[in-house]
Amino acid sequence: MKVIPVRMPKYPECWESCGSCASGDVFILEVLVNVGDQLNFDDTILTLETGKVALDIPSPYAGRVASVHVIAGDTVDEGALLVTLEAEA
Repeated sequence: MKVIPVRMPKYPECWESCGSCASGDVFILEVLVNVGDQLNFDDTILTLETGKVALDIPSPYAGRVASVHVIAGDTVDEGALLVTLEAEA
C-alpha cells in the first residue's frame, strides 16, 4: 500500500488581491469523509467556510481514507494535513 498525505491546497490568488471572499477566518464547515471510505479523484473531502463563500475541497488522489486529521470548526492554513489515504502502489 502507498500512503498519500492530502494537504490543504493553495488558496486562490484572488483572495490575496481582492480579499473579499476570504474575509474573516477560514474554517472547516463540514468534513465529508470517514476512516475507511473509498475516495475517487475529485471527490469532495470537506467544505470550507470563508466568511463570504463555502468552498468544497476535492481529493487530488483516489484511495481509502486511512485517517482524518481535521474536524468541523478547525481553522486550516495552506498546506495543513487534511486526510491520509492508502492506495495501491
